[in-house]
This record gives sequence, C-alpha cells and structure tokens, in this order.
Amino acid sequence: MDTLADLPPTSHAGWSLWPAPAKLNLCLRIVGRREDGYHLLQTVFQLLDWGDIVALRPREDGRILRPRGAAGVAPADDLAVRAAAALRAVAGGDVPGVDIDIDKRIPQGGGFGGGSSDAATVLVALNRLWGLDLSEDALADLGLALGADVPVFVRGRSAFAEGVGERLTPLDLPPRSYLLVDSGINVPTAELFHAPDLTRDCPAMTISGSISGSMGENVFEPVLRARSPAIAAMLDRLAQVGEARVTGTGGGLFVAFDHPDAAQAARQALPGGWRTWVARGVNESPLRQRLAQGAPPG
Repeated sequence: MDTLADLPPTSHAGWSLWPAPAKLNLCLRIVGRREDGYHLLQTVFQLLDWGDIVALRPREDGRILRPRGAAGVAPADDLAVRAAAALRAVAGGDVPGVDIDIDKRIPQGGGFGGGSSDAATVLVALNRLWGLDLSEDALADLGLALGADVPVFVRGRSAFAEGVGERLTPLDLPPRSYLLVDSGINVPTAELFHAPDLTRDCPAMTISGSISGSMGENVFEPVLRARSPAIAAMLDRLAQVGEARVTGTGGGLFVAFDHPDAAQAARQALPGGWRTWVARGVNESPLRQRLAQGAPPG
C-alpha cells in the first residue's frame, strides 16, 4: 500500500481500518500571546495522503485496550486511548469498548502530527462505529481538549489556522508533492516555546499571502538550528535539492515540488541513511473521504 487512499476498509477478525494522515505546516508564525500565556499562531496546515493506520475493533466488555501504538508511550498517555475515553465519557455508559491497534508510520516528535491525527481518527471513527452521531463541531471541541492540532484532522481539510490552531479556514492549496525527512531529533515543544530567541511578534499573515508562499517561514527554524547542529546540517543539505523547511515544532523537514517525479529524484540524491518519504498534498483528508464512502458502520 503506497498511500492511505489504497487502505482497505476492513482487516481480519472484526478489525476496521482507518487512515490517520500526516500534515505539514507550510508556514508558522507567532503573532502575539493570550492573557493566559498561550501563544497566538498563524499557520497553514497541508494534509498528506500518507500517514498512520488505525485499526479498531469493538469490545463487549466496555474496556479500551491498545495492544500496539507509539514506541515508548504508555497506553494511558496515548492520545488515541485518551480520545476514546473522552468520547465514551460524553456518550455515557451505553457504548461498547474498543481495541485500538496503530501501525505507526509517522515519526514521533517530528512535527508531522502523528499523535494528533491518531486521536482525531479515533474520535471520528468511533463516532461512526458506536453510532453516536455527534457533530463535527462537537468532535473538534473534544479534540481541542486533547491537543491544538487535533481539530484540523477531525475536520479533514487543509486549512489556514489562527488562535492556538483551532480557528480554521479551509483552503484549496495547489497540487504539490513533498519530500519528507525525519531528522530523528526531538526537541521538546515546551522548551522551544520558552526559548528567549523565539520571535513572538511576527506581523500577521493574510490567507492569500500564506497560500502564495510569500510568508512561508517557520519561526521555530532558527531556534532549532541554534539548538541542533544536526538539524542545521540536514537543512543545509536539503537546500541543495529545493527550499528546505521544518514543520511544526519538531525535527521533521520537507521540500515542496510541483511534480512527484522531481520529489523522487531529490529523494534519491540524499544520503542513503536518511529516513525519507514522498507524499502528496491533499485538500481533503483520506479520513474524510473514507467517511464519505460510508465505511463501515458499527
């Protein structure tokens, strides 16, 4: 299976399979702070046709179990498990439990949105499987309590985001292919937000400016460069094949291309030991498309 669009709806033994797509921040600015100290952001979320696979199987005993998930993340701390628990709390006690099995493909801590996407997929899919019929707005609100990036995956559209990331304006972005690189380096997000050299007073972007790429910088890139010579070196190497950027606040890097063949050629030009992928940007997520296909009821 090359993309999440190729994902079959079901597996064996009662499991249903659901896409959890990755994302890129095509730009990321901080334009101020709220009174509670949270940073006010502006970013463009580009959803991808590549990501994790979430398998779900209802249980009759009401338990939420996760036999497989992100390495080093305890089930109780897993956003996917927490999402299922939050949904059950809203639904009340008359819902079955669920087994959650996650095929992790999105690197952890890379800024590609893996944990948030897994949580959103659990919310959206269990809403269908448990027959709850909660609205998209209600699911997005539940997701926001889990993490600022969860709502964009719940809504399933590439978008211009403001506030802490929850105010979303859907976008029709031009078709692009992306060379993705996992640096393997995870700098804690809280450390970056508290960095004294972080720019917190960027001029506000317009939506048209963000789409055109005229304001495509990520304010965390210079902070990451200063703290990680390895990330700086990888960005400099990537700059030989295109405009290299970081995504989110993680160690994930990417270069945009107008054609997938160009992205594949750039991938082949990189050192052999690098973890790389080529993915296509999509305006509607594979998860949203799966729901539109009517897959599968509980």
